[in-house]
Amino acid sequence: MVLTVTATTQKAGMPDVVDPSRVAPKDARELSKLFFGQLEVLEEGTEEYSYARSTLIEMNMTLVRFAAGRFRSRNPEEMEDIVQVGMIGLIKAIDRFELSRQTEFTSFAIPYIVGEIKRFFRDTTWAVHVPRRLQEARGQLARATEELSSRLGRTPTDKELSELMSLPEDEVREARLAANGYNSSSLDATINSSQDGETVLQDFIGAEDEAFELVEDFHALAPLIAELDDRDREIIHMRFVEELTQAQIGARLGVSQMHVSRLLSRCLARLREELLASD
Repeated sequence: MVLTVTATTQKAGMPDVVDPSRVAPKDARELSKLFFGQLEVLEEGTEEYSYARSTLIEMNMTLVRFAAGRFRSRNPEEMEDIVQVGMIGLIKAIDRFELSRQTEFTSFAIPYIVGEIKRFFRDTTWAVHVPRRLQEARGQLARATEELSSRLGRTPTDKELSELMSLPEDEVREARLAANGYNSSSLDATINSSQDGETVLQDFIGAEDEAFELVEDFHALAPLIAELDDRDREIIHMRFVEELTQAQIGARLGVSQMHVSRLLSRCLARLREELLASD
């Protein structure tokens, strides 16, 4: 470890660490205590305070790399993001650590770093966002399923899983359903290939909604209904919104069912004619 002492840092009670990232872990532990002590007495925002805080961050980056190593089995391309997220945890730990806790900073910081990394996975690796309790239940469900499958020699039932997980059956089913949101596939994903071409996922899902064509009709019909007089609009509303029978409409208006039938026929004929004319 190479240290040089300048007038400024010596006056502040801190050595000038030329390259904090190269300080050995053993030396970093001792120096960290010194710098944490200075953080408690220095005024936040001063040059000395910023120096102490940034030096602590750089000296303890090895803790982030150590914690990130626990997740090396994941996608290697994610490792840079994991380290960056771990740095956030380290900074939070530095800002919240107090020497009076009588505990080593390494023991205090690791849970912060690992917690931040796990939060990153929960928030970013799910293809569909689901509540955190279900994200956590997914891991518990996977472990319980593996244990019971090995023990029983078959796929466990929801009841058996609920007993092992100490959860109600409906929550087990909800967790199983939510697990489908962890991964996603493109609609253009190839299912198989043959001489006739490729078959993609979208060929097997979805169907035409026949009612979809009615949307345009409803959009065109709205201004035509608005042009009807109040009584005709009321009759249309009672028949097709409230779904009253002609007899019920007649009773409400004080007219016969036959008269209601004639009024409805006239209104519908007018609307049909104007709708076709607009096409």
